[in-house]
Amino acid sequence: MNNAQRIALAVAVANLALVLAFPPFDYISLQRGNIPTFDGFYFAFGSHPNRVVNANFLALEIIVVLVNACIALLLLRKPPLRQRQRPGGNRRQRAVLALMAINLVVILLFPPFEFFAAITKAVLPSFEGFYFVFGDNSLRQLVAPILYIEVALVIINGALLWLLFRDKTPEEASAEQVRALAQRVRAAR
Repeated sequence: MNNAQRIALAVAVANLALVLAFPPFDYISLQRGNIPTFDGFYFAFGSHPNRVVNANFLALEIIVVLVNACIALLLLRKPPLRQRQRPGGNRRQRAVLALMAINLVVILLFPPFEFFAAITKAVLPSFEGFYFVFGDNSLRQLVAPILYIEVALVIINGALLWLLFRDKTPEEASAEQVRALAQRVRAAR
C-alpha cells in the first residue's frame, strides 16, 4: 500500500465516523398516521424524541463510502511493472471508476422521495421525484427500494465497464488465436 492509498483509507475511515456520528433520522408523527418521514441528520448520541434512525439510508451511505474507498484504492495503486512503460495506465478504466464514484455521491445527494400521503406497502412504490437530501423533506419519505436499485445498478454497470476496458495481457489468446485453436481441435478429431 502506497502513501496515497493510506491517505485515501484515512479519509474513508473519517467519512465512516462522520456518517455514523450523524445518521439520517425519520420523524414519526401521530398526525401522519405514524408514517416515518425523512427529517434530516442529527448527532447519534443526542436526544431525539419521535425520531428513529433510517437504517436503509444509513446502510446505503456506508456502502457508498466503502465502494468509493475501494475505487480510490484502485485509482491510486501503482501499476504493475509491465504497464509502467505507458504513462497513466488504462485511462478508460480510471475514467469509469471516477464516474462511478461521482454517480454514487450524486445518487445519495438526490435520493428518490415520495409524499407521505401516497405511501403504500408495494414492493416498488411510486415516488414523487428526486430532491436534495439537505433540503426541506419534512413531508416526504425516502423510497429505499428505488435507492437500493439505483446504487446496485451503478455498481454493476461500473464493474462491467471496468472489466470491459481492461487491457489484454500477452498471455491471453486473441479471437483469431481461439478460432485457430478450435479448428486444430476439430481437425484432430
